[in-house]
Amino acid sequence: MGRETSPPKHLACCEPDSATLMLGSVLLSWWGYKHNLFNLAMSSPEIASLSWGQMMVKGCSTAYKDCKVWPGGSRTWDWRETGTNILCRTQEAGITIGMFFSLRSNLHSPGVQPADLEEVVKKGVKTLVIGRGMSEALQVPASTVDYLKKNGIDVLVLQTEKAVKEYNALVAQGVKVGGVFHSTC
Repeated sequence: MGRETSPPKHLACCEPDSATLMLGSVLLSWWGYKHNLFNLAMSSPEIASLSWGQMMVKGCSTAYKDCKVWPGGSRTWDWRETGTNILCRTQEAGITIGMFFSLRSNLHSPGVQPADLEEVVKKGVKTLVIGRGMSEALQVPASTVDYLKKNGIDVLVLQTEKAVKEYNALVAQGVKVGGVFHSTC
């Protein structure tokens, strides 16, 4: 009997495990479609709170800085996984001086890439909401929007507070919605 440990923060995920899904299937069979348990278990989670640098997803105890959400789960959006870099550039000097330390402009470039969205797309979402940050510094290239449209997914690209509000409204309507949200600049 070893000591229980939680997964590393970068692997934190609030998604039903296989035992939970199996139990849900058994209950669904027992109660029948009348109670609609499967759809309840696989609805998109609501974003419970948002503040600078922190997001909470309803039903999940993990605090996220940036997060991905989809029907049935959520997890940290770690931009390093896909090679998407967040760099701030000083336009007049033409040099990169590091994340969040720009004298004039704060451009998160190259921004959201299709690789950042693949995991959420594979969950079968019909709409994907992208939160560009509190000051809309995160770039979303046209190629990323085109990728979603080619996969038949409606896309909304908004300032993060507006994005969370729109995402939660879609959740309340029962839309199969996913999202990626940047909670700082």
